[in-house]
Amino acid sequence: MSYPQAAWERAMTVQEVLLKALSGEIHWFRAADILGISARALRRWRERYETHGYVGLVDKRRHSPSVRRVAAPEVERLLRLYRERYGGFNVRHFHEIARREHGVTVSYSFLKDALQAAGLVKKHRPRGRHRRRREPRACVGELLHIDGSTHAWFALAPEARATLIALPDDATSEVLYAQFWEAESTRAVMTALGEVFTTYGLPMALYSDRAHWAFHTPTAKGPVDKTHLTQVGRALAQLGVEHIPAYSPQARGRSERLNRTFQDRLVNELRVAGITTIPAANAYLRDVFLPHHNATFSRPPRDPEPAWVALGEVDLDQMLCHQETRTVGQDNTVTLDRVVLQIAKQPGRRTCAGLEVLVRRHLSGPHSIWRGPQRLGLFDAAGQPMDAGAPVHGRQTRPRTSRLDRPQRTAAGPQRPQASSPSL
Repeated sequence: MSYPQAAWERAMTVQEVLLKALSGEIHWFRAADILGISARALRRWRERYETHGYVGLVDKRRHSPSVRRVAAPEVERLLRLYRERYGGFNVRHFHEIARREHGVTVSYSFLKDALQAAGLVKKHRPRGRHRRRREPRACVGELLHIDGSTHAWFALAPEARATLIALPDDATSEVLYAQFWEAESTRAVMTALGEVFTTYGLPMALYSDRAHWAFHTPTAKGPVDKTHLTQVGRALAQLGVEHIPAYSPQARGRSERLNRTFQDRLVNELRVAGITTIPAANAYLRDVFLPHHNATFSRPPRDPEPAWVALGEVDLDQMLCHQETRTVGQDNTVTLDRVVLQIAKQPGRRTCAGLEVLVRRHLSGPHSIWRGPQRLGLFDAAGQPMDAGAPVHGRQTRPRTSRLDRPQRTAAGPQRPQASSPSL
């Protein structure tokens, strides 16, 4: 077995430095610095050179294969597996899948070197300038992030571009909710918030970008107008959840990194699973991807005491909805987005004309009309009455069969101390 050219070149370099040190041209400590070794190791090289000459400077270990070496067939199997099935996966993701699904036992570093040497993955450039990391919140439920990512999620159907809405917790990085929608709409965001609030409780604060559903921004890239609330902003204010705007992508770096992770990993997993539709993708996301993702990336909070606030008797259906103030017309009708709602005659009142009422379009589709705690009517999505027309005062006569039938309990929701804005 012959030595590679690099071994002989290294021996030549060591010999040159040793000769300069032996002649007194440079000090021995300087020689050790040049070769990048310790003074003790340099003494051993000197002894080998004096005993065996130039050949003694060649590393003898190159003739002794490592007992921990990976067999060539196994390396070939790994490269073929990546090339034929998992092409496009990053090395860390492929390593996890290979260990879990294919019984691979090699280390991440070996796998990365093998894939890079085979030209299957690229060597990444060094990252940008140093930035200071903001410490995560201490308690779970203290701060939630929400963001939507529109992307070509289905590699087998590249023309379909769905939007993934995800809500991670700041203290643990656990993704509490993730689902594909056609677009990042107010209804999609409210549905996501409703599921999280029902499952866990109310958080202290919500952190988001300045999307159209989140804030009104009078001037482009300017400050938000917190006196002119969106539907989501109004619902959060009623529930007592602080809504914090982000003014740059760097300010919400955790959401951006989560989106990159999902775009890198989830796209490849959906391709391998042969998924091309939103319902199938949501089922895979809920049953397969999220459990593995949270097990890999979540961490315990610094403070084990959760910050969630229980909903109690708060009716989310009356808050997480589209709500507008209307004045009843002379024909006892109100209109919301071109849907005409006819109010039935109310006992003890000749007409409802001129009354100022609240019209709500609920997430499930129905409309309702309220005057204080009194519900004046319940209608389907097309505006057709869904009840007998009799008014319901408070919760005296309506059976408890639907949360839409219960009036709004409070205008402010649960009371809690306000969370401070994160340091951006």
